[in-house]
Amino acid sequence: MLMTSQNSGLEGMVAGESAICSIDEEKSELLYRGYLAEELSEHATFEEVAYLLLKGELPSSQALEEWKEELFKASILPDLIFQLSKMLPQDAHPMDTLRTGVSLLGMVDPEATNSSYDANIQKTIKLLAQGPLLVSMASRLNEQKHPFQLIKNQSFAENLLFFLTGDREAAHARELDISLILYAEHELNASTFTARVTASTLADLYGAVMAAIAALKGPLHGGANEAVAQMLTRIGNPGKAKDWVLSALKSKQRIMGFGHRVLKHGDPRSDVMKRRAKALSEKLGNWHWYKMAERVEQTVHEEKGMPPNIDFYTAVVYLLLKIPVPAYTPIFVVSRMSGWCAHITEQQMNNRIIRPRATYTGPPKREFLPISYR
Repeated sequence: MLMTSQNSGLEGMVAGESAICSIDEEKSELLYRGYLAEELSEHATFEEVAYLLLKGELPSSQALEEWKEELFKASILPDLIFQLSKMLPQDAHPMDTLRTGVSLLGMVDPEATNSSYDANIQKTIKLLAQGPLLVSMASRLNEQKHPFQLIKNQSFAENLLFFLTGDREAAHARELDISLILYAEHELNASTFTARVTASTLADLYGAVMAAIAALKGPLHGGANEAVAQMLTRIGNPGKAKDWVLSALKSKQRIMGFGHRVLKHGDPRSDVMKRRAKALSEKLGNWHWYKMAERVEQTVHEEKGMPPNIDFYTAVVYLLLKIPVPAYTPIFVVSRMSGWCAHITEQQMNNRIIRPRATYTGPPKREFLPISYR
């Protein structure tokens, strides 16, 4: 029987069950497997959170060391990836390069079509481990530089930050680490839902991740942090921020980094990233980006009553860390890979193809006319 209940963009509609993430709209709480995301960002590392999302529990000290060792051993990219990088357009967007790289990894993995739990976990380990190298390769195409090799005994965030900026300071990597934790999972967002729909057809994990990357590239989803950085760069000066926002609103432009489809009362992740942006600005003695962002936030709140989401102040942190702007969304990918793969694995462990219906709005039934009568 066709259900007639509907909502534009499926807003507020329940599309399935999951034990991975829960969102309390009224309390503005985000929980990963029962743990507050903000607490995890304060006390845990991205490696621990990825383990939690995939395996259901936080690792012990021994399990964490074994997990890190598995990631290190799986971090070697096939030579075919480097050959591919030489063939791609030099102006290719890193997200397109990243998506193509994941596709190629699926082609060379002999276990690609094995959708068992154990096989999916092993494929996830490969994708997580090789993600920083893929991002490095993708973001450096424009500069014609070679990607770095993974450095043992450095954290996931330390490797990623070094690959992208050459920065080896652990305190700076910790700021990136916090953002990775907060980006890792967010229930049935557009890219995760895309991954689950694809996985429900019993497509392989690589194919489902590719579909998710394509969804994440859009500026209304993962591309929002890039758009925020571009907006702040265009504004240029904290003193011009208010007038710029007022002008943009008058011309009906969308101010990126504000509002959220689910977290309508405020995004708790944004509060964390605002604190990190302020602390990093103070440490570096560089208040340019933070003051500009704060004035944009104040103006949007006064005019529209909208709070910022995670992308807004994350862009400030990334600007302070001197991460290339085209790498922002690929960073989101290597973080959300943990959440995507957890959902793909969960979907295929108790699978039923996801096949919703649509309310028809076209013409009523009509008779076919031969071409001579049209």
